[in-house]
Amino acid sequence: MQIANIHPCSLYSKGRFLGFKRGLRNQYEHTALIQLENVNSKEETHFYEGKRVAYLYRAPTAKKGTHIRCIWGRITRPHGNSGTVRAKFRHNLPPSAMGSTVRVMLYPSNI
Repeated sequence: MQIANIHPCSLYSKGRFLGFKRGLRNQYEHTALIQLENVNSKEETHFYEGKRVAYLYRAPTAKKGTHIRCIWGRITRPHGNSGTVRAKFRHNLPPSAMGSTVRVMLYPSNI
């Protein structure tokens, strides 16, 4: 009897939190800019619109038996022409999170 070669399946892809939406003088902390992994054009970002985003971080005190906490958000629209998207989170991301990794969940499905 041969055992099937099982590959781990991931329900998320990676993204990087670049910063907040801003103009020359004003910054809008309620909208985060996220660069999606392996996405390089505006047309490729349409698949990710409406997908959930999770920012995971470690806290010094444990709650519910774990030090890991999460801030949830949702991708709203593209930003520019190079695969960057805008996302709104339930609580604004902290500035210390700039440059860190976020998980872009592959649900809800829109196909």
